[in-house]
Amino acid sequence: MKQNNEKRFAKWKRPRIVDGRPTRYGWIVQGKKNFKLGKNTDIGAFTYIHAKHGVFIEDEVQVGSHCSIYSHSTIDGKKGSVTLGRNCKIGSHSVMMPGVRVGKNSIVGAFSFVNKSIPDNVVAWGVPARVMRKV
Repeated sequence: MKQNNEKRFAKWKRPRIVDGRPTRYGWIVQGKKNFKLGKNTDIGAFTYIHAKHGVFIEDEVQVGSHCSIYSHSTIDGKKGSVTLGRNCKIGSHSVMMPGVRVGKNSIVGAFSFVNKSIPDNVVAWGVPARVMRKV
């Protein structure tokens, strides 16, 4: 797996992030000063990241297109940082709510609603997302 990632990201370049503007890859960050992006990440187009209270994306993370990552929910007022652990994968159209952590090597299925943390090395999906099995 490591060899595949090394080859895949051989020409990876950190995107220029301007608060509230799409990156060259078509995803947006609001609250840039509280956003940390690891190396060799792949974030899909039309993904929205609200980082006012912290969003931390570790190395080799993949986030599908049309995802939403919220560090603040205006519906219930909940606030908290979101962390996507090393080598985790988030399926397209998924939503990460404030205060969650997706563990390293974990996989979140497409169209999932993550409102509680997901441990390392598991596969989770659903609304709300639940752990279904180990990787």
